[in-house]
Amino acid sequence: MNKAEFIQKLRKELSGLPIGEVEERISFYEEMIDDRVEEGLSEEEAIEAVGPVNTIVIQTIAETPLTKIVSERVRPKRKMKGWEIALLVLGSPLWLSLLIALYALIFSLFAVLWSLVITLWAVFISFIGGAIAGFGSGALLCIQGHIIPGVALISAGCVLVGLSIYMYYACKAATKGMAKLSAKLVLGIKHMFVKKKEES
Repeated sequence: MNKAEFIQKLRKELSGLPIGEVEERISFYEEMIDDRVEEGLSEEEAIEAVGPVNTIVIQTIAETPLTKIVSERVRPKRKMKGWEIALLVLGSPLWLSLLIALYALIFSLFAVLWSLVITLWAVFISFIGGAIAGFGSGALLCIQGHIIPGVALISAGCVLVGLSIYMYYACKAATKGMAKLSAKLVLGIKHMFVKKKEES
C-alpha cells in the first residue's frame, strides 16, 4: 500500500468523525510518513511503521470527545426549510422524550454498574469498621473480666481483618474492570454514531 492509498483508506474510515478532527489526523499521518521517507524508508515501510488503519481509527475515536461526535452527527448539512422546522417543532414531544429516555438509559446503565463497585467498597469499609469495633469492644470486655465474650469479639475482629484484605483486592480488581468496561461502552457508543454517519 502506498501513501495515497493509505491516506484514502484512513479518510474513508474516519469519515464519521468531525471534519476538523479528520483533517488534523490526515495531515499528522501524512507528515509522519513523509518524515520516515526522508529518513530513508520506502513508502511501504513508512506506512507499516505507522501502523494499521484500524488501530489508528480506534485510537482516534477513543480520543475524540463524545460530544464532538454527537454534535457532528446532528448538525444539519443544509439550511432547513420552513416545513421541516415546523415538523421538528410539532414532533418535539415525541423525539425529545425519546432522546431524554435514551440519555437516562445510558446514565442508569453506568450508575448501576458503578453502584456495584461502590457497594463492594462499602462492604470492605464495613469489614474494617467491624474489625476495629471487635478489637476495641473485645479488649474492653477482657478488661472488665468478661474473658470469653472478649476473646470471641477479638477473634471476630481478626476474621474481619482477614476478610477485609481479600475484599480490598476484590474491590481493586472490580474497580479496574469496571473502568475498562466503562471505557469500552463509551467507545462502543462513539462507534455507533460514527458508523451511522458513514452509512448515511
